[in-house]
Amino acid sequence: MLGTVTDILPLHDSAIRAFASDNYSGVHPEILAALTAANQGHQVAYGEDVYTAKLREVMTDQFGKHIRAFPVFNGTGANVIALQSLLPRWGAVICPTTAHINVDENGAPERIGGMKLLGIPTDDGKLTPELIDREAWGWGDEHRAQPLAVSITQSTELGTLYTVEEIAAIADHIHARGMKLHMDGARLGNAAAALGVSLKEMTADAGVDILSLGGTKNGMMYGECIITFDAEASPGLDYLRKMNMQLASKMRFISAQFVTLYGTDLWHRSASHANAMAQRLRAAVEKIDGVEITQPTQVNAVFAKLPAGVADRLRADFRFYDWDQSTGEVRWMCTFDTSQDDVDAFAAAIAREIAADPAPLGN
Repeated sequence: MLGTVTDILPLHDSAIRAFASDNYSGVHPEILAALTAANQGHQVAYGEDVYTAKLREVMTDQFGKHIRAFPVFNGTGANVIALQSLLPRWGAVICPTTAHINVDENGAPERIGGMKLLGIPTDDGKLTPELIDREAWGWGDEHRAQPLAVSITQSTELGTLYTVEEIAAIADHIHARGMKLHMDGARLGNAAAALGVSLKEMTADAGVDILSLGGTKNGMMYGECIITFDAEASPGLDYLRKMNMQLASKMRFISAQFVTLYGTDLWHRSASHANAMAQRLRAAVEKIDGVEITQPTQVNAVFAKLPAGVADRLRADFRFYDWDQSTGEVRWMCTFDTSQDDVDAFAAAIAREIAADPAPLGN
């Protein structure tokens, strides 16, 4: 006989904590409450609902009056559609080699989006005008994909930050060459909280043309939002969203989450807490002999090298990912529900494992 929901759920141990990704956390209680409220009765489908109308008001308040907002299901979809909207079929996108669009999206920008990615190696995950110029050439050459857009990530895949001035310098540099600027803002809230600036200052005011705005990594159940700052630079988004299977029929459930996250200070509270927990973790582990911090800890990520074998033993109790297996570098992520006790317990486990079997750094 089939059981009830209460008989079946939950299926996991809620006491288990991880430092693998800010996607591992659950949904913020305030977001769950918003979903429950939005779930009452009927609303028009495909974005004609009152929650999506309210979302446009919220995003206008955050980013400026000339923006347009397009809720989508996920970050890969947001990035692919945003970049598609900037480019003709022969266009190419300059990005760091570490960029999510280059490493973690299974070729979707190139396979689904039909564009060429031109990756540039960087030490810190950040582009500069000088680095961009390594690939910003060949316009008019029919044998070369035309570099017509640049994609930067804020915060970067290495947990580093662009200052507002650095973003503006990139925007000015590429706009003078007829190129457009896309920002992958999966962790934009963490960046704004760390820098002490508004979302608008880092995007619209700095010259960004289109933004993939994150929600999932900052407490939402699912959903991202494409924000355009120049409608003429990004034509056809309505059609591209549908063509790429990112148009939600029950859009109110994505929009209601964004209204709660960015229509209040929830985004800032959650991001600030995650950042603070990463700082706490760094402060704890950098005192441990055998741990080598490899990147600045500017948002909610800590990168470190561990002695051989330590990472695998730690993962029996705390899941996290290798960043570079060849060097023993790992990445630890904190999120809105990471507690001080979680951090302290993890740091203590790292100290115990290293003390139990000290070995040279690296694998």
